[in-house]
Amino acid sequence: MPFIFLVIVGWLYVVLMMSLAEATHANGSVAGAVFTFLLYGVGPVAIVIYIMMTPARKRAIRAREAEEQKRREAESGAPDGGGETAADAVAPVRKEP
Repeated sequence: MPFIFLVIVGWLYVVLMMSLAEATHANGSVAGAVFTFLLYGVGPVAIVIYIMMTPARKRAIRAREAEEQKRREAESGAPDGGGETAADAVAPVRKEP
């Protein structure tokens, strides 16, 4: 995963240099440089980061749901947390014949 961040930093550096070249060129403009940086740099990088972080988001959602489930079980008051009554918790008392 750290490799992808190295690639992203490298790509943003290249796009920044493209934008500077556009801004300082005789036929270039600052607006063109800004759009170059946004459309070649920030846009694709944002999409790549969003896609690469999907597994981490899913893990966080699952962990949050598991924590919520544990909290609900703890608040239910059931000793075992299962929600079912224990069978034969107390032995029946009967008279001997």
